[in-house]
Amino acid sequence: MSNDRPGRPHLSVVIPAYNEERRLGDSLTTVLDYLAGLKFRSEVLVVDDGSIDGSTKLAGELLAGRRGRVLRNPQNRGKGYSVRRGVQEAEGRWVLMTDADLSTPIEEHARLAAAARDHDLDLVIGSRAMPDSDVQVRQNPIRELMGKSFNGAIRLSTGLPFRDTQCGFKLMDRDRVLPLFERMVVDGFAFDVELLFLALRFGLAVRDVPVIWRNSPDSRVRLIADPLRMLWDLARIRWFFRRGGYNPPQEPEADPVGGEGR
Repeated sequence: MSNDRPGRPHLSVVIPAYNEERRLGDSLTTVLDYLAGLKFRSEVLVVDDGSIDGSTKLAGELLAGRRGRVLRNPQNRGKGYSVRRGVQEAEGRWVLMTDADLSTPIEEHARLAAAARDHDLDLVIGSRAMPDSDVQVRQNPIRELMGKSFNGAIRLSTGLPFRDTQCGFKLMDRDRVLPLFERMVVDGFAFDVELLFLALRFGLAVRDVPVIWRNSPDSRVRLIADPLRMLWDLARIRWFFRRGGYNPPQEPEADPVGGEGR
């Protein structure tokens, strides 16, 4: 059952961007062309994470006259912060998060949307690690090994069952995930782990779906610093969980004599 409001977009596409002037033009044009072919309303939100190049200006020019806008962080805050801001300010019934390099082609949205519809899902995550995933351009061996090692650490520390939490292509029911984003604290690349951890904890229906993926050689993940920061953020997630920071809200207890709670 749809809960679309009159005039509300059905889909919001959130694109976090940091110094993406070189490739944002082609990517954003591809996204806009894809959305123009759909039969429902959509919007695009580019969240510029304090870029020092022309990303904001370029995105603004391409979105002029379209349903979309650029949100600019006054300083570099991290991918997690940017996605969180985009989801919170999106108007769509569904939100698709995609990386600016379109390593997963925007057309794979249809595959995620079909899974959400057919299985009544709240959150669908693209995966590069399933038997039917189509990895057409692989990462270099060092990055691939680091990714597998990090995923092992994720599964060990959080119990998440997914083989690939870090693919930057996720479709989510905004109304269902918004309470999660309001609780999230991780600003960096490990925000995906926090989102999935919270989604399962709050009882949302989540499934991973195989997608096409083509590695972009111009990755924004720094080879040493970011994996260390991600491990630190994993520790933060565990610590926050142990302190009760991720606990679902408690329903007020009923008055034992049948009256109003005090």
